[in-house]
Amino acid sequence: MGRGKIEIKRIENNTNRQVTFCKRRNGLLKKAYELSVLCDAEISLIVFSSRGRVYEYGSNNIKSTIERYKKTKSSTPNQWSTEEINAQFYQQESKKLRQQIQMLQNTNRHLMGEGLGCLNVKELKQLETRLERGISRIRSKKNDMILAETEILQKREMELEHHNAFLRSKIAESESVQQLNMNAGHDYNAIQAYLARNSLQLNLMDPVEAVVHSAYSIPQKHSLHLG
Repeated sequence: MGRGKIEIKRIENNTNRQVTFCKRRNGLLKKAYELSVLCDAEISLIVFSSRGRVYEYGSNNIKSTIERYKKTKSSTPNQWSTEEINAQFYQQESKKLRQQIQMLQNTNRHLMGEGLGCLNVKELKQLETRLERGISRIRSKKNDMILAETEILQKREMELEHHNAFLRSKIAESESVQQLNMNAGHDYNAIQAYLARNSLQLNLMDPVEAVVHSAYSIPQKHSLHLG
């Protein structure tokens, strides 16, 4: 979790103010030391606490550094303004950015196989190695994508085959039921026609005799369907 921002103003609590002073004083002295060592800079730092105590750090003799500062101030009366210093800084940064952009453009042209005349054999070899590594990564990624798409298509094909078989079974079942219904309809019509032809004879017979005659006179195949 990041530290929250604090408001830059005087700390009213005496204890908190003293703790903050000690921490930030030590950090300031440490940064001054690191700057002097890393950048070979001559640094002098003097800090007076609210109680009048003095804390100091000098990469060289502090008095000689102060004297050097006084001589520099007196010998250069026309100091640059803050605006001029900022303008010079931004000009340098802009120059660096233009150089970086030019380098990136040249690198891009080299990767496209253009502007190779300014490269020596070693640089061409490095460019070739870089391109081969890039092509290898591209091919590996392409193969992985092709394999993944192939697996998806194979799964989709199996799903479609199962669905097709299911639909075929449903169609065959529907056709079978439809055929049975058609056969039952033909049998029923045949029975109705047979009964119509013999209706007159049945009406003339004794009721019991007519029932027995009807049961034994209907064709066997019609009785099977009705049963």
